[in-house]
Amino acid sequence: MLDIVDENDVIIGQDTRENIHKKGLLHREIHIWFITPKHEIIFQHRTKDKDTYPDLLDATVGGHVDLGLTYDEAALKEMEEETGIKADISDLHLIKKLRRRSEDPVTGKINNTFRPQYAYLFKGKISDLKIEKGKAVGFEAWEIDKLMNLSEAEKKRFIPVNLEDGIAGLFRDCEQLLEKEQASKISP
Repeated sequence: MLDIVDENDVIIGQDTRENIHKKGLLHREIHIWFITPKHEIIFQHRTKDKDTYPDLLDATVGGHVDLGLTYDEAALKEMEEETGIKADISDLHLIKKLRRRSEDPVTGKINNTFRPQYAYLFKGKISDLKIEKGKAVGFEAWEIDKLMNLSEAEKKRFIPVNLEDGIAGLFRDCEQLLEKEQASKISP
């Protein structure tokens, strides 16, 4: 069961995940984008049997906000489940909250969400990330500059909504966050 929300992000009811995606009901999710010191965004590669957007690249961490959780609590829970990294909310940086609606052309499911976009500065190796069994097959790092100039074939590897206008700005916002943090460590 998940909360259904109105256009003001106020809870108005509950329904199953299946019905929410079948009917396109507005609900809550989170995304966390891991950015590396090399100005890369790490994407999670979804399994081929996911019920939405199978076998495509998605945010490093993504998930529904379970009943009774805040966006921040859901972000920390999903981050640990999907990467093995236990963090504090102060480690996440809220970049923006997006309102998105998309339809999966493969499954016909509709994802209609409010979705805060968090950035996390990841300084480890991609091989250190724990893959959540049954949800993902691995992780891939893509340079931000490359993400701004993908070929048509490369674009087909990603969930389309993650490449829409505004997402490029989100990646640049993540990059600016990294640069600020690096500069603050150099300054006395």
